[in-house]
Amino acid sequence: MQAILKYMKDRGEQLDTEIAAATRIPLAEVRLYLTELSKKGDVIMCHSTRFIKGKKCEGMLCRIAGYTPAASPGRKPKAKD
Repeated sequence: MQAILKYMKDRGEQLDTEIAAATRIPLAEVRLYLTELSKKGDVIMCHSTRFIKGKKCEGMLCRIAGYTPAASPGRKPKAKD
């Protein structure tokens, strides 16, 4: 489970299939771990349907609960007064 949490902290919001491919953990185990983490309140999950090149891709979209990633580098727009 620690590998999944570390990967999600580094990458942010990901599909369960993407997590499984990146961590080289079987998809069934990733889904089991994510369900356990969700019950504890460490991870937020929701069903997601994406269309990639016209092909339907369903999965669980996951992100770490209460975690805000650092701002990306580069210029930011100025606040209007």
